[in-house]
Amino acid sequence: MIPITQEQIESFRSFVESHEQFLIAGHKEPDGDCVSCSIGMSYILRHMGKKYTLINAGPFKRAEIKKFANLFRSDIPKMNASEKAKTALILVDCSEMQRLGELDGNLEGLDTFIVDHHLTAEAKGTNRIIDATAPAAACLVQQIYEGIVGKPDANEAHTLFFGMATDTGFFRYLNEKDSSVFDCASRLTDAGVNPRAIYQEMTGGKPWNTRKLLSIMLERAERYCDGKLVVTYEEQADTRKYGQEGRDSDALYTLMLSTEGVEAVLFVRQESDTKCTAGFRSLKECDVSTIAAKFGGGGHKNASGASIQGRLESVIPAIIEEFSKVL
Repeated sequence: MIPITQEQIESFRSFVESHEQFLIAGHKEPDGDCVSCSIGMSYILRHMGKKYTLINAGPFKRAEIKKFANLFRSDIPKMNASEKAKTALILVDCSEMQRLGELDGNLEGLDTFIVDHHLTAEAKGTNRIIDATAPAAACLVQQIYEGIVGKPDANEAHTLFFGMATDTGFFRYLNEKDSSVFDCASRLTDAGVNPRAIYQEMTGGKPWNTRKLLSIMLERAERYCDGKLVVTYEEQADTRKYGQEGRDSDALYTLMLSTEGVEAVLFVRQESDTKCTAGFRSLKECDVSTIAAKFGGGGHKNASGASIQGRLESVIPAIIEEFSKVL
């Protein structure tokens, strides 16, 4: 992770000081990092005496973030021309407006600052802090907070550590180049964070139906590309029976990637009669973000996703074909 420079921090400070109120928005179907970045950014604005509104289209499906849902709204506050001129938008954990999902209202024309860490980010302009080497956007928000406010209190540190821990798989996805991430974690622990409690927050409390659904995904799993790729799927009937809330695909990826010879995992869900969502995970050198990009998605080298028009019977073979070119 490349440390944020003082120049970048001052650029963000100047952006905030030049507006009176803010909308803080993250990507649809938020994860722990997105939620933590949004709330962490609100801490910075509060300390700077600015008004803010947290925006997210949801849904808040993951068990570990459901408790934060009531802090966000999915509609854009109505503003007259004068109010809109005083309002700015801060995008966290994403760079593209389309990643925000279906929001009730209009964000066009707002002065915007972006804080993101995704490899596929294509943001232009100077109002941005984007670092694809950062394993979590929360690491970037933490550095901005420390540069402007100083040491966080225990509650603020907990929020930032939670985002860092969820996007790094509780530090399992880090490598020898990520010592600065542990420096960030150390400073948050020094501020009063209990890592054990956050691990339980991340991994505990899963609904029983997710365990049953996991067993179905495992039963359907098949290997391709000489055993290097594992593919499984969820049908609409599964969703109707077990619900959409609290899915635990992370556990599925972990199990599959721990299998001998497996380098990548593909999980496809039939969301509607005409659309699928796909999750891509990999180990080491397999860059799934490039494969996801071929289907209109994106993300990280080892963790990406996409929303694809079509049905399972056509979408899965098409994605397997792309994997076969790199595995």
